[in-house]
Amino acid sequence: MELADFTIKKAREGLKNKEFSSVELTEAYLDRIKKIDKDLNAFLSVTEELALTQAEQADKKIASGEFLELIGVPCAIKDAILVEGQKCTAASKILENYIAPYDATVIKKLKEQGAVILGKTNTDEFTMGSSTENSAFGATKNPHDSARVAGGSSGGSAASVAANEACFSLGSDTGGSIRQPASFCGVVGLCPTYGAVSRYGLIAHASSLDQIGPFAKNVEDAKIVFDVIKGKDSMDATSVEPGISNFKFQISNLKIGVPKEYFAKGIEPEVEKIIRGAIKKAKEAGAKIVEMSLPSSEFALACYYIIDPSEISANLARFDGIRYGLSEPAENLSEVYLKTRGRGLGEEVKRRIMIGTYCLSSGYYDAYYKKAQEVRELIKQDFAKAFKTVDVLFCPVSPFPAFKIGEKADNPMSMYLADIYTIPLKLAGLPGLSMPAGKIGNLPVGLQIIGNHFQEDKIMSIAEQLEKML
Repeated sequence: MELADFTIKKAREGLKNKEFSSVELTEAYLDRIKKIDKDLNAFLSVTEELALTQAEQADKKIASGEFLELIGVPCAIKDAILVEGQKCTAASKILENYIAPYDATVIKKLKEQGAVILGKTNTDEFTMGSSTENSAFGATKNPHDSARVAGGSSGGSAASVAANEACFSLGSDTGGSIRQPASFCGVVGLCPTYGAVSRYGLIAHASSLDQIGPFAKNVEDAKIVFDVIKGKDSMDATSVEPGISNFKFQISNLKIGVPKEYFAKGIEPEVEKIIRGAIKKAKEAGAKIVEMSLPSSEFALACYYIIDPSEISANLARFDGIRYGLSEPAENLSEVYLKTRGRGLGEEVKRRIMIGTYCLSSGYYDAYYKKAQEVRELIKQDFAKAFKTVDVLFCPVSPFPAFKIGEKADNPMSMYLADIYTIPLKLAGLPGLSMPAGKIGNLPVGLQIIGNHFQEDKIMSIAEQLEKML
């Protein structure tokens, strides 16, 4: 095996046994990035000098007997998460030269455990999109087929792991932005429960939905990273301390729910066949399969695209050309706003700001935003009812595999449908994991495992067992 092929566990074993150094491991990833990323476009910036310095520090600690959870292991960070002293653009022209003044809490935790940060990965602008085509710096290509998208918004993070440009990466999930690109790129992606991981230092998209999570080469690696980044943070009032979480769950003892709404008209037959095959494997392992309904799911997409733009409208008001980022010269304050935002923000971002501003405006708030929050409560109730009878839910991540670059770019509604299976659990604040379940030709298809609040360990325990069967 090449060094860049290693999982976190394999890399740690090699470092511990002095089979190679962190500098050598880091150089292997940097060489791979130099070799292939000009075509892939997974990275927006690579901090080679800093990464090698971090690797040297890791080697010194290992030599002195200090062996931390992620020591010397190279990773990539979505370019919407702040890393002190590095550019954080959110893939937008308005933040093209913005330098992060502090570390996000998750970055502090990675650094405390000795991780080596290779650079920042591509994303849809301000994390708005399902294909990474909305990036102001070009689309990320799928490592399995360069004519296709890597998914979004965390497409660069998913592609970097799938292409062995990083041992693991961090992304963020608002409507499906970890699970969908993980499915398209054939890696494991975990969207934790809302509040399980601090959002401090993540550029806000929709504050009641955003959540940071890991991409990894297997479930075990995803669990290692999640255990490092999770936990309560005084800088994020929505974060909580999860309970004890080292329980093991056997598939043979579980009830697995299969929501019929996730297999309705629109899903590609080959995708359904692969997901049904994974469900069959769980059944053969002793799990009880329960066909069930989440009736409010059909309203999730419409509900999300009122709540999400409304929160975007509020969160992105700060990008005004006055406080930081791009500032266009003008004769008066109003013109500064108009020129800066007009030049600095992309079409999808403008679209969502306008929709959100309309939904929150006087006379429309009750008809749109308030009504969407009421529907959100119904969706939560559906899941709560489901988890009274089943342990987890199995369903597809996406109704189709990775689509061609440009295929949906001119049709926003078609693009939004890429998240039809990932959005409902976000509205309920639940955890979900995407894991490779099979392929259509060379295109990966992901199985989505959904658990109750703060049951990441249950999800990952089941996924680890299933990984050996698929």
